[in-house]
Amino acid sequence: MRIDVFFTDRVGIAQEILATLAQRALDVSAVEVEPPHVYLEAPALDAQGLEQLRGELLGVAGVQSVSAVAMLPGARRRLYLDALLAAQEDPVLAVDAAGVVVVANAAAVSASGLAESALIGRALPGLTDRADTPRAGSEVQLGGQSYLLESVALHEAGGAVAGAVLTLHAPHRLGERLSALRNHGAGGFETILGDSPAIRQLKQRAARMAPVDAPLLIRGETGTGKELIAHACHAGSRRRDQPFFALNCAALPESLAESELFGYAGGAFTGALRGGKPGLLELADGGTLFLDEVGEMSAYLQAKLLRFLNDGSFRRVGGERELKADLRIISATHRSLEDMVAAGTFRQDLLFRLDVLQLQVPPLRERTEDILPLAQVFLERACAQIGRPRPRIGAAAAAALLAHPWTGNVRQLQNVVFRAVTLSEAPVIEPADLEFVGSAPAPAADTSTAPAVEEVGSLDDAVAGFEKALLQRLYRDHPSTRKLAERLRTSHSAIAVRLRKYGVGGGGGSSRSRG
Repeated sequence: MRIDVFFTDRVGIAQEILATLAQRALDVSAVEVEPPHVYLEAPALDAQGLEQLRGELLGVAGVQSVSAVAMLPGARRRLYLDALLAAQEDPVLAVDAAGVVVVANAAAVSASGLAESALIGRALPGLTDRADTPRAGSEVQLGGQSYLLESVALHEAGGAVAGAVLTLHAPHRLGERLSALRNHGAGGFETILGDSPAIRQLKQRAARMAPVDAPLLIRGETGTGKELIAHACHAGSRRRDQPFFALNCAALPESLAESELFGYAGGAFTGALRGGKPGLLELADGGTLFLDEVGEMSAYLQAKLLRFLNDGSFRRVGGERELKADLRIISATHRSLEDMVAAGTFRQDLLFRLDVLQLQVPPLRERTEDILPLAQVFLERACAQIGRPRPRIGAAAAAALLAHPWTGNVRQLQNVVFRAVTLSEAPVIEPADLEFVGSAPAPAADTSTAPAVEEVGSLDDAVAGFEKALLQRLYRDHPSTRKLAERLRTSHSAIAVRLRKYGVGGGGGSSRSRG
């Protein structure tokens, strides 16, 4: 039984309490003195014996009460501490002022490759690859694995250093946390907006490729949403619970891109962190790395990336140790890599390694059915962001949106809608509110044959009405599928399908009008 003796503190009272138990010849297996309490564990003490002992202890001057407790406070703290340490996935070590291991959690025992009894009492410099006691922020090796060291000093009441608690962070564990912060809210295929046949086909193809653990190359013009596709494929893979990182190969000069991708060793260059820095290959270990605009990668980085793709090994900048990482590479480009290979600016062997699986994201002008639904989504988002009532998109503005070539694709459409919502306070968005920055303005649309807004029964009806009105007007000046496709900057086949659908130009998609 375990008991709590509560007393008024005075000199010698703890000894008198213990002497009372000794007179009864009770075997006391544990004693914890935390004034104004003395906690005792006596295995042979039962309920009847406690009543007798209580009377004797209350006869000691200053003892206020004697009660049974379920657990001694020190034992409770040790139990909770053990549970807390066991819950930590990173290795945790507590060392004394001399750097000798006092406490180690299960992850530290496993990482060291030693038995717990052999680990406790080992000096830290002899346990790691460092001859000295490593400092916070430095890189250490334990059991052949690299870790970044985090240290919290422990001090006695007088201020003297009593030791430290050391946490060892594996790069892939850091990567999981950073990825969770960067990609919070990034979803799967539901985030890819649009319901046109082209987008439905893209989603179906991507969903089949997502679980396949092979390199994937996503091709498409700027602004089509290639990174969204990459996120969705990661979310649909077996690596979904592991990190996802992205590197824009066109955004950084070669030296910075190299250190971001491969990391660097301590002292690799002026300004480098003392302990070095893991790159995205280490941080994304187990997960997915997305290389955006991979066609902009320098020849030197192409060679380093090819080596990694061949055997999964690499070296940090300025480092000598061979490192390994297991991750999936998803890359994207808006350029023709085949033309770059022919021009000698992209390695053919790297193209073969990246282009195992392939997705082609259609431009917005080839899926005009999605333009107005996307505009409505962006309209709602913009209004929610700036806190204004939602305006309507007028018939003329809708026709202008449908007629625009959208060289910047979905990103450009979103920007145009956000600008219109921000700069106009009118309840209806008109063509004058649409600022098509970065490309030629859309042609003025004749909406005289389009249905009135009040007459539209559904969004599909509205889209069909605007498309038909636009094609009827433009076909008079561009009376062939080829000329009309050039005018609207879309494919010949897409225009032919729509001309037949709406019966424009005779309904057969002929090369000349029959009027």
